[in-house]
Amino acid sequence: MAKSSALLLTISWLSACATQPTTTQTRSDKPYLTEQQAMARSARVSNVSYKLQFNLDGSDTFSAVTDLSFQLTDTQKPLTIDLNQATITRLVINGHPLYPKYNGLFLSLNPLMLNTGLNQIHIEYSRPHSTNGEGLHRFVDPVDGKVYLYSHFEPAAAQQMFPVFDQPDLKATYELSVSAPNDWQVISATRETSIEPQGDRKLWHFPVSPKLSPYNFAMHAGPYHMWQDNSGKYPMRLFARQSVAAQVTPQDWFTYTDAGLRFFDNYFGIAYPFKKYDQVLVPDFLYGAMENAGAITFAEGRFLYNAAMTAEQKQRLAGVIMHEMAHQWFGDLVTMKWWNGLWLNESFASFMGTLATAKATEFDYAWRSFYAGGKQGAYQKDSKVTTHPIEVPVPTTANAFDNIDAITYQKGASVLKQLNYLLGEKVFQKGVQNYLQQYQWQNATLQDFIGSLANAANRNLDQWTQDWLYDAGVNTLQAQFSCSGDRIDSFKLIQKSAETGAKTLREQKVQVALLVKGRHELHLLKKEPVIYQGAETAVPSLIGAQCPDLVYPNYEDWGYVKVALDPRSFATAQSQLAKVTDPFLRSMLWQSLWDGVMSGALPLNDYLDTVFVNLPKEQDYTIAGQVLASLHTSKYWLESMLPLHQNYSERAQRAMAQMSLRLAMETVGNSDMQRRWFDAYISFASDELSLSHLKQLLQGDATLDGISLDQDTRWKIISQLNRYNVKGSEQLLHAEAKADQSDTGEKAAIAAEVIRPDAAIKAQWLRRINDDAAPFPKLRIAMSNIYPAEQAALAQKTAAERLQNLADIDNRKGRVFMRSYAPSLIPRECTHSSVVNLQQAIKDNPNLSTLTMRALQEIAQEEQRCVLVSESMTQ
Repeated sequence: MAKSSALLLTISWLSACATQPTTTQTRSDKPYLTEQQAMARSARVSNVSYKLQFNLDGSDTFSAVTDLSFQLTDTQKPLTIDLNQATITRLVINGHPLYPKYNGLFLSLNPLMLNTGLNQIHIEYSRPHSTNGEGLHRFVDPVDGKVYLYSHFEPAAAQQMFPVFDQPDLKATYELSVSAPNDWQVISATRETSIEPQGDRKLWHFPVSPKLSPYNFAMHAGPYHMWQDNSGKYPMRLFARQSVAAQVTPQDWFTYTDAGLRFFDNYFGIAYPFKKYDQVLVPDFLYGAMENAGAITFAEGRFLYNAAMTAEQKQRLAGVIMHEMAHQWFGDLVTMKWWNGLWLNESFASFMGTLATAKATEFDYAWRSFYAGGKQGAYQKDSKVTTHPIEVPVPTTANAFDNIDAITYQKGASVLKQLNYLLGEKVFQKGVQNYLQQYQWQNATLQDFIGSLANAANRNLDQWTQDWLYDAGVNTLQAQFSCSGDRIDSFKLIQKSAETGAKTLREQKVQVALLVKGRHELHLLKKEPVIYQGAETAVPSLIGAQCPDLVYPNYEDWGYVKVALDPRSFATAQSQLAKVTDPFLRSMLWQSLWDGVMSGALPLNDYLDTVFVNLPKEQDYTIAGQVLASLHTSKYWLESMLPLHQNYSERAQRAMAQMSLRLAMETVGNSDMQRRWFDAYISFASDELSLSHLKQLLQGDATLDGISLDQDTRWKIISQLNRYNVKGSEQLLHAEAKADQSDTGEKAAIAAEVIRPDAAIKAQWLRRINDDAAPFPKLRIAMSNIYPAEQAALAQKTAAERLQNLADIDNRKGRVFMRSYAPSLIPRECTHSSVVNLQQAIKDNPNLSTLTMRALQEIAQEEQRCVLVSESMTQ
């Protein structure tokens, strides 16, 4: 029987080949799809549905069957189906068994075997599980040996799990069945309709899903612990590995999820489209979270803690839940046609996620956190030589993530926030509702979205779109005014074009705030909404107002623009910082001072003097975190500059550590603030006294009132002790690794080992990194810890080799690997010679991937900034 089937299959294939048209196959054997190929395919293919059957047993491989149905407009050319590195055991095209024409990347279907109209393809295959966070990823828990699977498909990795037209504009329905061990859960876009016992296994059946782009579909499986909550508008479930279940606080997840679902139902005017809301905490995840329809995944490492969550951690959790939830409408219900629309997908979710966090949770200060964190990252990215427009072409799936950065997320979100103010909140909301209603279950474009907003506002947005979405760079805004007596007699806003050379001057709506000195505080005299555009905008409504000591032209952060304080305002900000009672304004003034350091206008040591005087008075949790972030960068710079400014560097770092310790001791009873200061103390400790004290705390020879050392904190201390090679630190590392054999413990041990100032350890890990001699999630940890700033001498031993081999590594390893490798292992040393070497490498390697070339260019620019900061320091 087997021989007869094989003979029939061979004859069918040979017969088909003999009569195949001479039309050439245009798709090359490349591991990506071009936009042109995708558009040509979607022009021919429609009404796609998948029937998927998976057999999962926890081993390294899985087997599956896919029945693919679709309509085809013509049979003039071959058609390809994406399937990555599988072993195909049976292929049937419209009832005819055939030998597959398969190159390990995609199946080529003979057009003579296809129909104009309905086609049905049956494919039986097996494939190894992925271990790099894409496709169907497999993870073995080191604690109990249990196997967990989860899928991740964005941008085009569904083909690593099943045969698929792997492009966003070929939406399809999915009918799933899964055979899995008895103790496993299986999670997908829909809720299972039945679970049939099969001895020591179960067969899960899922109903046909709504129409989804391939990257929005998901399947997760394993012995996950499950929590359920049916008290809200929609059924909610939460899943995590059994060995980490004790670290999960499900009520926080369910509280924020229910609040978000209620908010978005109301804001969008369309009920949540996927009936149930599942969230899964998964290990080894490449990103923060992923918006799979109805089955969202979250990175364990960012949302699991060994102590009660701080306010910052809860806010981060709420914000990411809201971000992924916004995608359920904007991204899953309505989806981009191609990957050039990914920025809008992410920008909108970032904007809406922050809005929902501010409106629907206790974190009503979410926009302040956004300003102090993500938005500053956008300003920095938009000021680099590698800045790019928000909307850019994406020629292939390999380029889909080239521009996924702070411009895509935070600048895009900031631009939408500004547009929300410019058009008016109700008008903006109406435009969004109309867009979702018109394009639900379809694909849409940027023009569709802007058109919906323009119609709601009854105004043309073509120039706005050009200026904001197709032109790069961030502009600068400064107030220019004069006073006669105690009254303003002239006032205008000066807009300057971007430092990167772009000449675009944009239209924005901002608030201008005037403040004057008081005995105990800076008083807000007036805030004035102003729409400005062009190089100069007069503000006649401020003529006659009291002459201010400080003008802030982007009060409450409506606009996306860098603020350059006029000289009088800058001096007031530096001397009166503690008297600013408005926390948002105080945050923005802190940022203005730090911007002065970044530009070389304010010496770093002068800034640090301001910090040491004012930060101990700061009671606002968010601002304390903002300023501490600038201190971390300052510490990095000071250590990078060595041996220059060595005496000052040692004094300043010791002052950072001792200030943090003192404030940790003074904030007993305020656990969030105390933990913030204690964590800062650990990370700033580099002097002998501080490191010795940390070792005593770790060993129980000293205590700190209000502080208990949970497992995460113990690893932070051990890493710091090993970083500075404190006596006995290596033994402490080995003992802790033996006591904590969890996944997080294994990764923390790698970080603490590789950060040691030991040339042999670093050489060993470099070989592992270059040879893929460890699982990628562990290699990522090693990369990010191998060369801390103060270990410049060790880094220089391999610097020339790393730079010389960059092109080869880039070519061999691919985008996922290089996203970690390039920022961590491209050499830097804060010297003019380093800048020259990096600029030469840019010239010598014109064929680097876009991602790696940008990293190289940005590091060269960062080195220039480090040299500038070093040279601007007062002696």
